[in-house]
Amino acid sequence: MTEPAADLHYTADHEWIAVDGDVATVGITAYAADKLGDVVYVDLPKVGATVSASTVIGEIESTKSVGELFAPVAGEVIEINQAVVDQPDLVNADPFGDAWMIKVRFTELPTLLTAAEYAALTD
Repeated sequence: MTEPAADLHYTADHEWIAVDGDVATVGITAYAADKLGDVVYVDLPKVGATVSASTVIGEIESTKSVGELFAPVAGEVIEINQAVVDQPDLVNADPFGDAWMIKVRFTELPTLLTAAEYAALTD
C-alpha cells in the first residue's frame, strides 16, 4: 500500500487534503481505496455548493460496499473532478493523483492529521 505523502494533510475519515492558499484539494487515501475494493460509482457535490466540515458531501460505491464522502473543510466547492465521476476506477488506480475529488475554497482550516499521524492510525 502507498505510504501517506508528507506534503499532504489527512483526516480520520481517510481523506487527503492538499492546501494551496485558501483552496483545499480533497481525495481519498490509498488505504481507503484499498479497503473499498473496486470503485464503481462516485457522487460528488455540485460546484457552488457550500459544505461544512465533517458533513457528508457525496457517496462512493464499490463492488464490496457503499461509503460516504465527508468534507474535511468548510467552504465553497469551486471544482469537482468529472473524470472520477465518469471513470470511478481512477480511485483505485491513482488515489493521490488523477482521482482527486473536489476543490474547496475554505473559510477555516481545521486541525488535520500529519502523514505520520495518519500512518499510525492505519497501522
